[in-house]
Amino acid sequence: MSAPFVRMSVPAPGHLPHHEPMRVSYVGFCAAVLLLAGCASPGTSAVNGVYPGAQGDKAGLARAVRACGGSHIGQAQCDVLVEQGGAHSTYAGWSASDLEKAYRLPSSTKGKGEIVAVIDAYDNPDAAADFAAYRSGMGLPAGTLEKYNQEGSQSNYPQGSPGWGVESDLDIEMASASCPLCKIYLFEANSNSWSDLETAVAEAVKLGATIVSNSYDGSGASCSYYDTKGVEYVASAGDDGYGVHDPAACDSVVAVGGTELSPSGNKRGYTESPWSDSGGGCATGEKKPKWQVHSKYAKDCDGRQANDVSAVAVNVAEYDSYSEGGWITVDGTSISSPFVAGIFALAANATKQDGGRTFWVPASHHRYLYEIGGARYTPVGGWGSPKGIGAF
Repeated sequence: MSAPFVRMSVPAPGHLPHHEPMRVSYVGFCAAVLLLAGCASPGTSAVNGVYPGAQGDKAGLARAVRACGGSHIGQAQCDVLVEQGGAHSTYAGWSASDLEKAYRLPSSTKGKGEIVAVIDAYDNPDAAADFAAYRSGMGLPAGTLEKYNQEGSQSNYPQGSPGWGVESDLDIEMASASCPLCKIYLFEANSNSWSDLETAVAEAVKLGATIVSNSYDGSGASCSYYDTKGVEYVASAGDDGYGVHDPAACDSVVAVGGTELSPSGNKRGYTESPWSDSGGGCATGEKKPKWQVHSKYAKDCDGRQANDVSAVAVNVAEYDSYSEGGWITVDGTSISSPFVAGIFALAANATKQDGGRTFWVPASHHRYLYEIGGARYTPVGGWGSPKGIGAF
């Protein structure tokens, strides 16, 4: 069962998030599937930096704030939300073993030698120590983390950023949670500009990564940097409610939505529903992929329909000493993207997959995904969440 939440102090007013419209189409069918798909009305996801969809104590009073504030126009911002209240001496929220059990993952036996690269902006000087602390606290074996700058050097790292530091710790820890035997590569771009992030993405591929996770969103990315044959790119859907942003909008990328996971007395032991603040929907700025043309689930979208798959995005434990001082509890699709990337590594089949198409064709593998919200497909939950590794 999930542990109680820990909290974090609210950032200074000058660092509160500001979200502008991006490559988004709020199509008419959103209202029709509002309850089913967890749609959020445009522009209602955040109020003064506080997310009403973030979960908390029994009274529902707890709120989460963005780790990375600022504009999304022409640049990227990370997608992790931190629960308020400060760090705690022990972890609170879903643990690695909880998540392995919830998604029936062969984490203790699969993934050895596989590489998962995570792309972030700015430096987290404590990444290695936090990686080790998380794994120790979760009872995971000692792991392999290699940190690079955007040029592929293991020195001359960029300037630090506490907000993005929370993101990079979450990414390497969530990839560890699903695939503890994997090698984790952390690439730190010089900034959150697309040119720097995309340089880091390209360098990750040069250094052998076949799975690349991107827990950020914005407008203005070039899909060509997320479209290398034999590489599976994974991206978070964002935390601003209904809509699709870059790079998840690219059809060569697996768009990963967010869910809320709860313990249950059912056969699975858990229930899972769409997270109301998760991104997902119709990206009219991207041409409709051929593999969606004849799908009834994309018929109301003139462009790329997302999401493709989903996983937990609420109430997860993270360790961050760089800015938060220890164990914190986080929300956001920054959880689900690296977690799903690790599942691709467990399946050891990433070089044969093809972006979002992986989950649309063939339909036979949908039996290896849990339906979200009681429907076969929803814009937030995609085709579902992992039920083992059969769909990967």
